[in-house]
Amino acid sequence: MKQLIVALFLGLAATAHAETIHFVTEEYPPYNFTDGKGASGASVEQVELIAKALDLPYEIEVLPWARAFALAEAQPFHCVFTTGHDAERDRKFKWVEPLLVDQMIMVRRKGSAVAPRSVEAAQQFVIGTQREDFSATYLKEHGFRKIDYAANLDSTLKKLVAGRIDLMMTSQKTFESMRSDGMPVEAALVLEGKQYGIACHRDMPAEIIARLQSELDRLIADGTQNRIFERYGLPPTRIEQAAK
Repeated sequence: MKQLIVALFLGLAATAHAETIHFVTEEYPPYNFTDGKGASGASVEQVELIAKALDLPYEIEVLPWARAFALAEAQPFHCVFTTGHDAERDRKFKWVEPLLVDQMIMVRRKGSAVAPRSVEAAQQFVIGTQREDFSATYLKEHGFRKIDYAANLDSTLKKLVAGRIDLMMTSQKTFESMRSDGMPVEAALVLEGKQYGIACHRDMPAEIIARLQSELDRLIADGTQNRIFERYGLPPTRIEQAAK
């Protein structure tokens, strides 16, 4: 009995002193954005569900993307989402994924004559993206020189609609959401598919990463992820797409 009491005490003490997990993100609807109640979006809902299942303290904060990314890279117990997973980022973080599987796409203003037929042809145009965004890395790796950086997706979209940039980079799902919202945009060039997830600081305990991943896997397998997508007007992710 004494040993049981001691074990229970130690367990309660460990819970009481558990580190808060700081999930940071950006304004990038419909995945992450702020509304009257705070952080919301298709990715935010997934993060909330899997974090609550761990029964550990956590918080979600919406910040400029460059700041959110830097915090997750530099500060223990910080994770940034919704983060595109590529070779450069792979070694910098521990990953929980996929929050979504999607294709990148270059978008033009509706009625624009800008119509590149290849990545190489698109290099002559001014392309809008956000600092430290996955698409910014893609553009630099593929030799683009005319890159216009903004603090968030909304700023890039406003530049595109105003004719200040020729094209913008986003995901297929986000593009479809823009069109549903009546934005005057249309597809210009569909690029490769990518996986997006939660990128956590390298010192995040492996046991926490495993538990987060297990809960996300469950959301995907039981259809919760796709039901969340449906509420935000997003197309579903097939189970085979989500497999690593």
